Amino acid sequence: MSIVKIVEQALQDGYLTPVMEAEVGRICNTASELSIEEYMALDRLMGGLLTGDVVVLPRKQFINVMEELVLSEAITKVAEIEATTDKTLDVGDIAAYALNRLPPLYATTEEGANFQRSRAREQLSELIAKQVSDAIDKNLEKPEFYPERQALAAIKPTEVLSQISLLLEDYAPNFEQSS
Repeated sequence: MSIVKIVEQALQDGYLTPVMEAEVGRICNTASELSIEEYMALDRLMGGLLTGDVVVLPRKQFINVMEELVLSEAITKVAEIEATTDKTLDVGDIAAYALNRLPPLYATTEEGANFQRSRAREQLSELIAKQVSDAIDKNLEKPEFYPERQALAAIKPTEVLSQISLLLEDYAPNFEQSS
């Protein structure tokens, strides 16, 4: 969405959501230069914010308590396995696998988080342990198809091009004939 459309939407609705705010920030940070229309739209938005015609909706702070419980269980079990074997396990893969099979436990306050932790220890500790164990089993079973795989991170365009070049060399070694 463009800055102009975001500002029009904010002025029409009377509020600027965190998503709209983030998109305006992203556009401003990545654009080498803004157009006159974009500057005028930002000026209208600033005016709306100053007069109260547009209010900024606060970002809601929340956590998924299940994430910390699963990570704690996964780290404990992975440490035990890695200490007694020559296997190396990916805690992130294990946690993601288990979390996809468990209910989320969101909280917006410290009291709510403590309640969710207590509830999870009473009612879900066995399920958490089982899902983490299942995730570890799956992780141990998976073959090393692509040992060169990389964790999620920003890949530079030059790295992408070199990866594509290597892929093409592997799959089409005789495509370009030498003269």
